[in-house]
Amino acid sequence: MTLPPNVYDAEPIPPSAREEIDRLLQSGDLFRYTAPENAPVSLLEAEFAKMMGAKYALAVSSCSAALFLSLKALNLPRDARVLIPGFTFAAVPSSVVHADCTPVLCEVGENYRIDIADFERRLDDDISAVIISHMRGHTSDMDAIMALCNARDIPVIEDAAHSLGTEWHGQKIGTIGAIGCFSFQSYKLVNAGEGGILITDDADLVARAVIMSGAYEHTWQKHKAPEGDNTGALELAFARWQNMLPLYNLRLNNMSAAMIRPQLLEVPRRVRDGRANHDYVAGLLNASPWLTVPEKLAPEERAPDSIQFNIVNMDDDQVLAFQAAANARGVKVQVFGRSTDNARAFWNWQFIKDLPELPKTRAMLMNACDVRLPARLTKDELDIIAGALTGAAEDVMTPQQAAYGT
Repeated sequence: MTLPPNVYDAEPIPPSAREEIDRLLQSGDLFRYTAPENAPVSLLEAEFAKMMGAKYALAVSSCSAALFLSLKALNLPRDARVLIPGFTFAAVPSSVVHADCTPVLCEVGENYRIDIADFERRLDDDISAVIISHMRGHTSDMDAIMALCNARDIPVIEDAAHSLGTEWHGQKIGTIGAIGCFSFQSYKLVNAGEGGILITDDADLVARAVIMSGAYEHTWQKHKAPEGDNTGALELAFARWQNMLPLYNLRLNNMSAAMIRPQLLEVPRRVRDGRANHDYVAGLLNASPWLTVPEKLAPEERAPDSIQFNIVNMDDDQVLAFQAAANARGVKVQVFGRSTDNARAFWNWQFIKDLPELPKTRAMLMNACDVRLPARLTKDELDIIAGALTGAAEDVMTPQQAAYGT
C-alpha cells in the first residue's frame, strides 16, 4: 500500500535566504530599527507593497496583530460594533475584542461565503467597521459587500490570511478594502513560522499603525513613502500622531523578514500549482455522490493550499464514520463542526458576550470538511489523497446501499 503524503511539511526556505540569515547570525542584527536604512523588514515592506500594488506595508508579528492594529488605526470608539463572518478562525473575533470593540457575527452559506442578505441586515445595526475573512481562501461577493459598506461609509478590513495571490475581477485580494492583512504563519502560502503584514493606500492609517506597532520616539522616520511619492503625506501623518498613541510592540524581526523575502518570488508558482492541484482533486471528489466541492464565484481566481468540501446524503453517525475511515486511510479530515473545541466553530468563541446562534453557518460547519493540499504535491500524491477520501465515503455508504438492496 502506498502511503499518503505528509501534507503538513512546508516547502524549504529558498537557498537565497541563507547568505542574509548567516549575516544576521554573525551580526546579531535582528531588531528592525537597528540599521540606519535597508533593514530586512523595511525591504520586505517595500517589496510586498510593490508586489501587491499598494502604497504602504507594515510587517508585524502575526496576521492577528495586523487585524488588531487595523482596527486601532481606524480610531474606533470603545465598544464599537465590528461585523465579521460566522465562519473564520478564532483569532479574528479575538482581534476585535483586543481592540476594545464588539464582534457581531453574520451568517455564512454552504459555499463558505458570507450570506449577503444576512450581512446587509446586520450592517444596519450600528456597525462601525467590517472585517471580511476570506476564510480558507474563499472570496465572498466583494462587489456587493463594498457597495453596501461604501453606501454607509463603513470601512472594510480584508482578512486575507488565506488569500495571498487570490484575485477578484483581476484585482488582488487585500487591496479592495481600506486595509488588507496577510499571514506568514507556517501553514500559509509564505512561511516564516509566524508573522504578518498589512497594506493600505492611506497614509494616516499606516502612520497610526506603524506608531502603535512599536515605532517609539522617531523610529517611524525609517518608514519611507513609496518611491516617486513626493507628497509628504506620510511624514505629515507621522508628525501628527507623534506621542499621541500607545505602543503595543508588535514588530516583526529581521530574521523572519530574511526568510520571507525570497519566498515572495515563489508566490506566482505556488499560486499556479496550488490552483491546479485544488481543481484536479475537486474534480475527483465531485464524482462521488457523497462529496461536493462548491463552485467558486465567477470573478474569483483563487490561490488555494487546501481543499474544502461538503458531505452530502450522510447522517450524523455516517459523517463521523467517514472522518474515521479517511483518517484510517492516512488522510486527516477535519469536519469543522465535529472536531472538539475547533477554533473555527463559532460556538466555541465563548469569550464573546451574548454569542448568537447562526443556524445556516452551524448547518454548514457540521458537514464541511477541510484537507491540506499544498502546492508542492505531485499528481500521484493527489490521486492518493482523493482516492482515500472517495474510498472512505464508499467504505461508509456502500454497505448501507447494499443493505437497502436486500
